[in-house]
Amino acid sequence: MVEYKVGSLFAGVGGICLGFKNAKTKNSRYKLLWANEIDEYACETYRTNFSHQLLEGDIKLVLHPEQATEKTEQKYYQKLHDKILSEPIDILNGGFPCQAFSIAGERKGFEDDRGNLFLNIIDLIEQLGEKFHKPRILFLENVKNLQAHDDKKTYTHIKQKLENCGYKVYEKVLNTMDYTDVPQNRERIYIIGLLNENDIKNFEIFKDIENRIKNKDKASRIKDIKKVIDYNLTKENATKYYYTKEKYPNYFMSDEEFEKSNKKEKINLNTQIDEMYEFYQCRRGMYIRKNQSGVCPTLTANMGTGGHNVPLIKVNDGIRKLTPKETFKLQGFPVDNGYKLPTVIKGRVYPDSQLYKQAGNAVSVPVIQMLATDLLELLEKSDMSE
Repeated sequence: MVEYKVGSLFAGVGGICLGFKNAKTKNSRYKLLWANEIDEYACETYRTNFSHQLLEGDIKLVLHPEQATEKTEQKYYQKLHDKILSEPIDILNGGFPCQAFSIAGERKGFEDDRGNLFLNIIDLIEQLGEKFHKPRILFLENVKNLQAHDDKKTYTHIKQKLENCGYKVYEKVLNTMDYTDVPQNRERIYIIGLLNENDIKNFEIFKDIENRIKNKDKASRIKDIKKVIDYNLTKENATKYYYTKEKYPNYFMSDEEFEKSNKKEKINLNTQIDEMYEFYQCRRGMYIRKNQSGVCPTLTANMGTGGHNVPLIKVNDGIRKLTPKETFKLQGFPVDNGYKLPTVIKGRVYPDSQLYKQAGNAVSVPVIQMLATDLLELLEKSDMSE
């Protein structure tokens, strides 16, 4: 069994890593060497599910430990620096922070520090190149809007940086609901960079990929939804997820209450969220909208921080929002079947808000696994022809 070594930047809770871990052929698979993540809550979730080394900390300081302000911090980051450069890797992947480019965010791009984090990818490529060799393949993921941001200047800049490192760059926007059984409308750009001439010659992953679109009917979607939504939960055992008039009086307005209010549109979840196996949103607290595609709308990081547009569903005994476990399943994480959500961090109860944030920031695991498997087949084909 041939193993291709993988390093992961901006690893989050390990969606890309899990997709690569699950990808295999008869003759080859991936070996995850290390991952980097800065968020302590995401790190706790990551460590709960992976055994390889997690380099917890600021990637800028991992790459340049001398820039740390204190000696103890310099020593800590020097160890991480030594690890990230301890051996060559074949694949470097990363879902670099997308909020700077997202329609759901403020779209500041490289004016936002999170946008500038992309440059650390270039920095690591060059450092690996100086010590060993550059990664043979780059695998990056981001929001669809990255391509259009700032009149396409942002993506042109990113692509040019990768090409200056010697990579042939390919990109494709794929929607999770089209290519997997996961019922979520999630369009993301997948960027693949190739260094090896044989890999470039044999690359056809994005060619005719539309032929893989599943085109599911409503009955198939309902089956998929039942796999991720727990309809056995009730107000008795999951009270905190339910929307009631006591907690949200403005979301259950009677005709009389509406006439007395200054609202432009009446909201009553009991009457407006009226179909099982559908997903709704209370848009900006102003009106109710059912997702027209018959799947969950794109999950966002602000689900757990009081953000608007939290997906709502009708269940047997009322209206509720998704649970953290359901949001992870809507990203294709096999929760309770090999993947665990942490319940405690540093002696405290692990907050739901952080799990919602992690699910919204995560990638769709089955899409990653599909593409990672394609890359394994590409690597095998190229290596056989050498």
